[in-house]
Amino acid sequence: MSAPRRFRALHDDGFFVMPNAWDVGSATQLAALGPPALATTSSGHAASLGRRDQEVTFDELVTHVAALVAAVDVPVSVDSEHLFAATDGEIRANVRALADLGAGGISIEDHVPDRGGIIPLDEARRRVAAAADAAAESGLVVTARAENHLYGRDDLADTLTRLLAYRDAGADVLYAPGLVDAEEVRRVVETVEAPVNVLLLPGGPGPSELAALGVRRASTGGRLAHVAYDAARTAAAALLAPLGRSAG
Repeated sequence: MSAPRRFRALHDDGFFVMPNAWDVGSATQLAALGPPALATTSSGHAASLGRRDQEVTFDELVTHVAALVAAVDVPVSVDSEHLFAATDGEIRANVRALADLGAGGISIEDHVPDRGGIIPLDEARRRVAAAADAAAESGLVVTARAENHLYGRDDLADTLTRLLAYRDAGADVLYAPGLVDAEEVRRVVETVEAPVNVLLLPGGPGPSELAALGVRRASTGGRLAHVAYDAARTAAAALLAPLGRSAG
């Protein structure tokens, strides 16, 4: 069975956690734990290249995805940011390129950095429709993301309006990263009536509670990558501290 078909079947019922890998090593280590799918993380991938989130090119993402897909046997969903595209035609081309790599799914955000932030709803809906149209050719699972809550716009009503629009434009999974209130998560699930992904965050609902709320999928975003880098830095600092300035 193809990766898109396997990944799509996971969303039919129940709940699963999808860890986000940031390089081949993390992907193989995480896959060995037995999750049914993995995702990439834009912030973790950028960190692995010594950069900030949203400073990676599409060509670099393609290389990254090809390596991860080849390294694991589970479907990989690609954190493809805003799909690195200014036009609908570019969106379709980039979706097809990721499908050709063997990805199971892709995501598309309504935050476009070079446009200054969250884009207008009509434009965002059109972009989701273009992604969904191209994804239908291969069966890729399309996750549409309403980015309000990651960028200081705690307007749940607008988030729900956006998620409904993206669902109607053809998205398979809806995602509003940054939500930590269980009641708000419940409202999203009950309103969109489609598979919902939730970002696992400190202080937010855990896997068991999310499952009880009707969430279909949870992901870790860049959290695991940054935990790993923080642990490495802390361990290295402990080793270098006794040497003082001579370690430089």
